[in-house]
Amino acid sequence: MNTKKESQGNAIYFLLLLVPLFWGGAFGAAKHVITEIPPITAATLRFGFAGLLLLPLVLIRSEWRFEVIKKRWIGLILMAITGIFAYNAFFFIALEYTSAINGSLVMATTPVFMTLGAVLFLKEQWSKRIGFGLLLSLSGVFLVIMKGSLQTLLSLSVNMGDLLFLAALFCWVVHGLIGKVVMNGVSPLLTTTFTTIAGSAMLGIWSLFENGWSSVPSMSNQSWAEIIYMSIFATVVAFLLWNRGIYQVGASKSSMYMNLVPINAAWIAVLFYGSVMEWQQIAGMIMVLTGVYFSASSNKQTARPKQHKKIYQLKQPQPHKLKL
Repeated sequence: MNTKKESQGNAIYFLLLLVPLFWGGAFGAAKHVITEIPPITAATLRFGFAGLLLLPLVLIRSEWRFEVIKKRWIGLILMAITGIFAYNAFFFIALEYTSAINGSLVMATTPVFMTLGAVLFLKEQWSKRIGFGLLLSLSGVFLVIMKGSLQTLLSLSVNMGDLLFLAALFCWVVHGLIGKVVMNGVSPLLTTTFTTIAGSAMLGIWSLFENGWSSVPSMSNQSWAEIIYMSIFATVVAFLLWNRGIYQVGASKSSMYMNLVPINAAWIAVLFYGSVMEWQQIAGMIMVLTGVYFSASSNKQTARPKQHKKIYQLKQPQPHKLKL
């Protein structure tokens, strides 16, 4: 029995690698789609279709429970607002004001703030191994984005787009931290389904003011294929795995995989769009993968000592008693 649980626990670290892979591919797909329809309309289509796919699944598995939703509705709504509605709104609008380099630099700090938030508010364990892995992977992302040039970093200037990306970063970190608390009483599938449907409804209301729905019927086949890809892989599969990762290994370790998003976006651009892979990107990719490995493997290093300490912690308050 323990062997089965351990194998399931180890499997999540490999499955989480699919999340940044699908999200990395979504960058190129989304960039093409918004050339044909407005960004909020595109986001509504993506999450609307995803919600329609998730709802039958959660009903078939009998996980749609109103009593659970009623008990945790505040946290679920907050997750929908921060992780689906606000994050995507800030992200797409920010691209109209700032460069991809600036935005990537801001979003690359996600694991730093997610880990700090998990340690400060969720009482997750901190270790030197996690810190080293986080620093190494973050350094790899910086190397890729800056292409080894200090001048690229020095030439950056803060504008409205950068501030909007900071707002997107804040929303995503809050989404992950709230998710860790909420999913103590709600399954990852129900959490993903509810937040996707609620978030897409919010985006849908906003999209009405864009006047972009008249352009949807004339979308190209490529854009429709990209919408389907983003709905199934970058939303349904990726968010289910992401929420499962937060549920099983915690917000801080799961957030480490966010560092792989710009790496995957780079090699996908090489494979499908003819971009050239430079040495900085290869070196950065190695650093990021090594950093993720160090942080993820720290779970095995600390698991056994924590079991012996449980006897002396029975009377202490549980770290995730907070209910949302």
